Amino acid sequence: MAHLEDISADELRSCFDEVESKRPVLRLVAGINYKEGVAATTIADWYGVSESTVHNWLNRLERLRHESPEDVIYDAPRSGRPAKLSSDEWQELVEALDATPAETGIDEPRWTPRVVQQFIEDRFDTVYSKRHVQDILREARQS
Repeated sequence: MAHLEDISADELRSCFDEVESKRPVLRLVAGINYKEGVAATTIADWYGVSESTVHNWLNRLERLRHESPEDVIYDAPRSGRPAKLSSDEWQELVEALDATPAETGIDEPRWTPRVVQQFIEDRFDTVYSKRHVQDILREARQS
Protein backbone atom coordinates (compact mmCIF):
# COMPACT_ATOMS: atom_id res chain seq x y z
CA MET A 1 0.00 0.00 0.00
CA ALA A 2 1.47 3.31 -1.07
CA HIS A 3 1.45 6.23 1.30
CA LEU A 4 1.86 9.97 0.89
CA GLU A 5 1.28 9.92 -2.88
CA ASP A 6 -0.06 13.50 -2.86
CA ILE A 7 2.47 14.97 -0.40
CA SER A 8 6.10 15.70 -1.17
CA ALA A 9 9.11 15.36 1.10
CA ASP A 10 9.55 19.14 0.83
CA GLU A 11 6.00 19.69 2.08
CA LEU A 12 6.79 17.47 5.06
CA ARG A 13 10.02 19.37 5.69
CA SER A 14 8.09 22.64 5.72
CA CYS A 15 6.08 21.32 8.69
CA PHE A 16 9.16 21.34 10.94
CA ASP A 17 8.39 24.99 11.74
CA GLU A 18 5.28 23.72 13.56
CA VAL A 19 7.06 21.04 15.61
CA GLU A 20 8.16 21.39 19.22
CA SER A 21 8.37 17.84 20.58
CA LYS A 22 9.91 14.45 19.88
CA ARG A 23 6.98 12.34 18.64
CA PRO A 24 5.87 14.84 15.96
CA VAL A 25 9.47 15.09 14.74
CA LEU A 26 9.65 11.30 14.45
CA ARG A 27 6.41 11.26 12.45
CA LEU A 28 7.70 13.86 10.01
CA VAL A 29 11.14 12.29 9.64
CA ALA A 30 9.56 8.88 9.06
CA GLY A 31 7.39 10.43 6.35
CA ILE A 32 10.41 12.06 4.71
CA ASN A 33 12.36 8.79 4.91
CA TYR A 34 9.45 6.96 3.30
CA LYS A 35 9.14 9.55 0.53
CA GLU A 36 12.86 9.10 -0.13
CA GLY A 37 12.40 5.36 -0.70
CA VAL A 38 13.11 3.84 2.71
CA ALA A 39 10.90 0.84 3.48
CA ALA A 40 8.49 1.02 6.42
CA THR A 41 10.19 -2.00 8.03
CA THR A 42 13.54 -0.20 7.93
CA ILE A 43 12.02 2.98 9.35
CA ALA A 44 10.49 0.93 12.17
CA ASP A 45 13.90 -0.57 12.97
CA TRP A 46 15.61 2.82 12.85
CA TYR A 47 13.21 4.45 15.29
CA GLY A 48 12.45 1.49 17.53
CA VAL A 49 8.74 1.31 16.75
CA SER A 50 6.54 -1.32 15.14
CA GLU A 51 5.90 -1.37 11.42
CA SER A 52 2.20 -0.77 12.12
CA THR A 53 3.15 2.39 14.02
CA VAL A 54 5.06 3.62 10.97
CA HIS A 55 2.03 2.92 8.76
CA ASN A 56 -0.20 4.75 11.25
CA TRP A 57 2.15 7.75 11.11
CA LEU A 58 2.13 7.71 7.29
CA ASN A 59 -1.67 7.46 7.19
CA ARG A 60 -1.83 10.36 9.59
CA LEU A 61 0.53 12.48 7.49
CA GLU A 62 -1.72 11.93 4.47
CA ARG A 63 -4.27 14.14 6.23
CA LEU A 64 -1.95 17.12 5.63
CA ARG A 65 -3.73 17.57 2.29
CA HIS A 66 -6.93 18.58 4.09
CA GLU A 67 -5.97 19.53 7.65
CA SER A 68 -3.54 21.91 9.30
CA PRO A 69 -0.10 20.59 10.28
CA GLU A 70 -0.87 21.32 13.93
CA ASP A 71 -3.97 19.08 13.83
CA VAL A 72 -2.15 16.27 12.05
CA ILE A 73 1.26 16.22 13.69
CA TYR A 74 0.26 16.54 17.35
CA ASP A 75 -1.80 14.16 19.45
CA ALA A 76 -5.02 15.38 21.00
CA PRO A 77 -4.61 16.20 24.70
CA ARG A 78 -5.38 13.35 27.07
CA SER A 79 -6.71 13.98 30.52
CA GLY A 80 -5.07 11.01 32.19
CA ARG A 81 -5.96 9.50 35.51
CA PRO A 82 -6.90 11.93 38.29
CA ALA A 83 -4.27 12.48 40.98
CA LYS A 84 -4.68 10.42 44.13
CA LEU A 85 -3.34 13.25 46.28
CA SER A 86 -5.16 16.55 46.51
CA SER A 87 -3.16 19.73 45.86
CA ASP A 88 -2.97 20.34 49.63
CA GLU A 89 -1.72 16.80 50.22
CA TRP A 90 0.82 17.20 47.41
CA GLN A 91 2.10 20.42 48.98
CA GLU A 92 2.37 18.70 52.36
CA LEU A 93 4.34 15.86 50.76
CA VAL A 94 6.72 18.28 49.01
CA GLU A 95 7.31 20.13 52.28
CA ALA A 96 7.93 16.83 54.10
CA LEU A 97 10.45 15.77 51.46
CA ASP A 98 12.25 19.10 51.86
CA ALA A 99 12.87 18.10 55.49
CA THR A 100 14.67 15.02 56.74
CA PRO A 101 12.62 11.93 57.62
CA ALA A 102 13.56 12.46 61.29
CA GLU A 103 12.06 15.98 61.16
CA THR A 104 8.75 14.41 60.09
CA GLY A 105 8.83 11.79 62.84
CA ILE A 106 10.22 8.92 60.80
CA ASP A 107 13.16 6.91 62.14
CA GLU A 108 15.09 6.69 58.86
CA PRO A 109 18.34 8.40 57.83
CA ARG A 110 17.10 9.54 54.38
CA TRP A 111 14.19 9.49 51.98
CA THR A 112 14.17 6.36 49.83
CA PRO A 113 11.33 5.23 47.58
CA ARG A 114 10.36 2.63 50.17
CA VAL A 115 10.30 5.22 52.97
CA VAL A 116 8.31 7.70 50.87
CA GLN A 117 5.91 4.97 49.82
CA GLN A 118 5.23 4.11 53.46
CA PHE A 119 4.97 7.80 54.42
CA ILE A 120 2.32 8.41 51.74
CA GLU A 121 0.37 5.35 52.79
CA ASP A 122 0.50 6.24 56.50
CA ARG A 123 -0.13 9.98 56.12
CA PHE A 124 -2.61 10.09 53.22
CA ASP A 125 -4.03 6.55 53.21
CA THR A 126 -2.97 6.25 49.57
CA VAL A 127 -0.99 3.41 48.02
CA TYR A 128 1.45 3.95 45.15
CA SER A 129 3.75 1.45 43.46
CA LYS A 130 7.48 1.81 44.06
CA ARG A 131 7.94 2.90 40.42
CA HIS A 132 5.33 5.63 40.80
CA VAL A 133 6.94 6.79 44.05
CA GLN A 134 10.20 7.21 42.12
CA ASP A 135 8.34 9.48 39.68
CA ILE A 136 6.81 11.37 42.62
CA LEU A 137 10.25 11.93 44.14
CA ARG A 138 11.56 13.28 40.84
CA GLU A 139 8.57 15.59 40.44
CA ALA A 140 8.69 16.76 44.07
CA ARG A 141 12.34 17.75 43.67
CA GLN A 142 11.31 20.01 40.77
CA SER A 143 8.54 21.67 42.77
